[in-house]
Amino acid sequence: MSIKIQPEAITSLRGYEVPERLGFGTVMAPVMFRARYQDGRWSDGELVPYGPLALDPAAKVLHYAQTCFEGMKAYRCGSEIGLFRPERNAERMVHSARRLCMPPVPEDLFMDAVRTVVSHCATLIPVGTGESLYIRPFLIGTQPDLSVTASKAYEFYVIASPSEAYHAGNMRLWVEREDSRAAVGGTGDAKVGGNYAASLLSIARLKERGYDQSLWLNPGNRRTVDELSGMNFFAVMDGALHTPALNGSILEGVTRDSMLTLARDLGIEVHEREIDIDDLLALVASGTCSEAFACGTAAIVSPISELGDSENRYRLASAPGPVAAQLRAALLDIQEGRVEDRFGWMQMVQMASL
Repeated sequence: MSIKIQPEAITSLRGYEVPERLGFGTVMAPVMFRARYQDGRWSDGELVPYGPLALDPAAKVLHYAQTCFEGMKAYRCGSEIGLFRPERNAERMVHSARRLCMPPVPEDLFMDAVRTVVSHCATLIPVGTGESLYIRPFLIGTQPDLSVTASKAYEFYVIASPSEAYHAGNMRLWVEREDSRAAVGGTGDAKVGGNYAASLLSIARLKERGYDQSLWLNPGNRRTVDELSGMNFFAVMDGALHTPALNGSILEGVTRDSMLTLARDLGIEVHEREIDIDDLLALVASGTCSEAFACGTAAIVSPISELGDSENRYRLASAPGPVAAQLRAALLDIQEGRVEDRFGWMQMVQMASL
């Protein structure tokens, strides 16, 4: 596939300076990738200056939420730039697109787009451990009509943000027993905007109570743990690592899969199973559940210090705990090139000449 590099994109990169304070997802790289889908085929892609999108007010994405996205990172690996398991993100975006009746972005287009953005933004990648170039590919339906049907026109973008780790430090979780982030048979296992919109009211309520994130329960039985609003959940019980089994309403996280692989490789006993919330709270209270953490691309690993449920608070014995710390260090060692990549997870990207 041919990719056009607009001269204005190179100009914007040459004049760009990374701010000293990054935060997460607030500082945007000055370029973005764009490709369009029309009449059953994808256009060639182009690298253009970062800027506002021109959308018809009747575009399907604005009314019927025809949009899906991915989150991934590029890291400094010594003198090289590495992408972490990008093929998994490409595969998951295909799944998300199909769930919303959107044309899947072909893997070669997805990978070329991500590599183009990363190679041109290589000098913007921060060098601190846990820092990275966060990459956000997304797909939107742009056909301008108000019929409740799938769009026939789409645009695919990749934007990037030099970032620190998301949710640094310990988190306090509120057990969400009232609302659901996704319905049974819905879009819970797809990375679509509607799932995140459905979580915002819960987050607003729990902030007033002094908590940081919602711990969502399975929408079918309302008693077993699913995930956080944007991260997967893990608990350590008697030294073994437990996480909810994938069930159709849990997003299959790339970091989740990596944690499970690393834990088994390190000799940690692993269980993927249903976790009853009342059993979990009792095990935290007794000390049998000694630590818990959440993981995701943006957050890497975030220790959990407390679970809240109605008027009760359940404090974890260790936050951060030794298992979370060990797994985080093992993952970052691979991502940042300090140890051999025995799993073949990293894909190197060449820097572009500006």
